Amino acid sequence: MAVPPRSPDPASAPVRRRSRGTGPYLLAGALALLALGPAGGPAAAAEPPCTARTGPYQRELEEHLKRPVDGRNSEADCTAIRTFQRTHRIEPADGYPDLLTYRTLVALRARANPNAAGRCPVRPHRVTCVDMDRQLLWVQRDSKVVFPPVPVRTGRDEEETRPGWHEIYWRNRDHVSSLFPDSPMPYAQFFDGGQAIHGRPGDMFDNGGSAGCVNLTVPDAARLWNLLTEGDAVYVWGTRTGTED
Repeated sequence: MAVPPRSPDPASAPVRRRSRGTGPYLLAGALALLALGPAGGPAAAAEPPCTARTGPYQRELEEHLKRPVDGRNSEADCTAIRTFQRTHRIEPADGYPDLLTYRTLVALRARANPNAAGRCPVRPHRVTCVDMDRQLLWVQRDSKVVFPPVPVRTGRDEEETRPGWHEIYWRNRDHVSSLFPDSPMPYAQFFDGGQAIHGRPGDMFDNGGSAGCVNLTVPDAARLWNLLTEGDAVYVWGTRTGTED
């Protein structure tokens, strides 16, 4: 509130007494300042402890993240895995070392030269390379990678993704499976007899392999959709684990 102007006659100045409410107001002000961050904005909420249980790819993630490799998901391990998941947009980012997190790690390790073994033919046009051995997909033109490797899920036993040369012959951004009516296939790009490269909402790796399609996360499928077009070449090779003769 405004301070009254000083009286010209000190003797006539009112006696100022401390208000009974001053103490609570000062306390509230102090608490408000504590709630502000260094720049005067709201203070960041404390990060909750990471409590995910030990997962199937614990040791692989510990080794990559330079954590003690003991196969036990300590809180520090969990926090490091959660940070890795957030950095690479893996959902949920909960610190649990699951298959998608591991497959993302495999893709990152392959980025420097995914075609080092020369399994995907080099052509002057775009070729989408599907490596079923490592469950990876990338796109190259000549020897240049124009879409870096990402994790995929190919066909399960007796519904394997067909190897060899293919061509994208039809695309549908909002496709829904005709065989499984409750199964959306966003960003579907069909390449051979009903088999398509498409996004898979939710957990990409639940229920084993696909029914022959090449599944990607929805964000990866959207980025691939923006790159490819009808007539683009697709080359598939290798064998998905669990589909050997």
